[in-house]
Amino acid sequence: MRVNALIEALEIEEPIGALDRPALDLAAIEYPDLDPEPYVALLDNLARRVAARMNASTGPAFVEAAAEVLFNEFGLTGNQTDYYNPRNSFLNDVLDRHTGIPITLSVIYMEIARRLGRPVYGLSLPGHFMVRYEDGDYSAYIDPFSAGRTVDRRQCVEIARSITSVDISGDENAFAPATTRGILVRMLNNLRTIYIHREQWDKLLPVLDLLIRALPGRAEDHKQRGVAMAQLGHLQRAAAEFKLYLDLAPAAADRGQVARQLQAIQAVLARLN
Repeated sequence: MRVNALIEALEIEEPIGALDRPALDLAAIEYPDLDPEPYVALLDNLARRVAARMNASTGPAFVEAAAEVLFNEFGLTGNQTDYYNPRNSFLNDVLDRHTGIPITLSVIYMEIARRLGRPVYGLSLPGHFMVRYEDGDYSAYIDPFSAGRTVDRRQCVEIARSITSVDISGDENAFAPATTRGILVRMLNNLRTIYIHREQWDKLLPVLDLLIRALPGRAEDHKQRGVAMAQLGHLQRAAAEFKLYLDLAPAAADRGQVARQLQAIQAVLARLN
């Protein structure tokens, strides 16, 4: 599986960098032989179309042209009917099918902006990902999941509250630019949730491997990797992950349960020796 660009982006805390190749590397979890070049070229072409549609060099002109090209002409749309399909998290699939979830649609928007030198960054709101255009003269919150509509900060707060019941009205961190690594980790977390729900342990493992590489101290990831290993019959590796989880989370509420799972695995391994 080719993940060189993804690993580099996960290991370097770059504030805002390229997302196209790392996101296409992420898609290699599902498509090991994926050629990223046609999709990079498609993003290049979309950026040229947006530039050609702009009637001025201003921020509003870019936002208007991006909405016209990406959502009206190219037909990007939020996948309301099959939101938890893993294909919504893979950039190649989103570009092929013209539908996705908020974060992948936002990645496309940010990549178009990056190609045109436009100051657009990700906004990692609870339950919903958006983008913001900010050049000092013009500012707009943009929702690619809703055909690129512009909203104000109050509406951002309401969107987050309606999805998660969390009030971010006074939380400046919620409105800070999302880092490249933070965006990719959120994409991986989305896939993790989907694969656990579908019990696709073989697909879950590379996702957890990448998350642990990015954030090695998160105990929960090691526990879930232990579960996946156990489900796939890799008992020695599962035992090692459960041991590590217990070391990293000595006060975990499920410590007793995990310890019992570890003992059961160790008993099976003892009988096999």
